[in-house]
Amino acid sequence: MRSLLAVFLVLCSGALLAAQDKEAERLQKAARVVEEVMGTPEQGIPQELLNKAVCVGVIPSYKKGALGIGFSGGKGALVCRRGGNGPWGGPSMFTLGGVSIGLQLGGQATDIVFIVMNPKGAEKLLQSRSELGAEASVAGGPVGRTAQGATDIQLHAEILSYSRSRGLFAGLSLEGAVLKQSHGANEKLYGRKVDPKDILFTGSVGVPAGGRPLTGALQKFSPRGGQPFKEK
Repeated sequence: MRSLLAVFLVLCSGALLAAQDKEAERLQKAARVVEEVMGTPEQGIPQELLNKAVCVGVIPSYKKGALGIGFSGGKGALVCRRGGNGPWGGPSMFTLGGVSIGLQLGGQATDIVFIVMNPKGAEKLLQSRSELGAEASVAGGPVGRTAQGATDIQLHAEILSYSRSRGLFAGLSLEGAVLKQSHGANEKLYGRKVDPKDILFTGSVGVPAGGRPLTGALQKFSPRGGQPFKEK
């Protein structure tokens, strides 16, 4: 009986480690996206906008449907500055899905990056289901070393979003896409049930080993900035 219990515990432990490794691999890919995007200033997110952002979301390999009207979606991570204006904290995993309309010849995988420009926008993303453009205003962001060419819509949007496909990085509106916090993925990553609010806002949860590459990449390119979260 004891030997069967030991085997069961070993199997459970192995399954947990495998799940953690899967999320860690996703976060490693997200970190690589940040490194590559911000490593090319002329074609990346303007530094001044990244410095103002309170949170950053990254989805490596966002999937688009095939010919005609098809569903699209992906899994990613949201990282916020501790307190809104401190160092970057740990990642909270999420899913993003929507409907893609238009001519799409074959499936595509696109990297998605979005920056949350104020605490109000960040709070809206913590809902169990948040439709971008409805709950939180979103616009395709400007690209380049500076944000001098930004439009009024971009300057007043709560979220600025970008896509990268086949080496091309450009602003892309995610209006209509639905963001959901992934409690299951967070549990796998942190090894226990963790509230996204505690990960992103209160700073009471440390950065897990699997999240360090993404947190480190953001800290490298924008160590300080943002706006303080209001205590409730």
